[in-house]
Amino acid sequence: MGLRFIGKDPESDSDHSPTVWVDEATGDLILQGWRITDAETQAEIGTVPENETIIRFPSRMIPFVLEANGGDGSGSVVR
Repeated sequence: MGLRFIGKDPESDSDHSPTVWVDEATGDLILQGWRITDAETQAEIGTVPENETIIRFPSRMIPFVLEANGGDGSGSVVR
C-alpha cells in the first residue's frame, strides 16, 4: 500500500497531529485524529464495531480532505 501525504493540522505543536493521507491503490482516505474517549460522546454515537474507532477531526482541516479528493468536492477521490 502506497500512502500519499496530504497535510497535517497546521495548529498542532507535535509530530503526531491529525493528518490526511490517500491510499494510492484504492483512493481511500486515511485520517489520523484524536481518539474519542468522552463517555457522553461515545454514548451518543452508540456501539462501534471492534475493528473501527471514532476520531475527532478538526474542521480547519477540511481543505486537506478536499485536496485529497482532487479539490472538486465531487465525492469521489481523483487518483
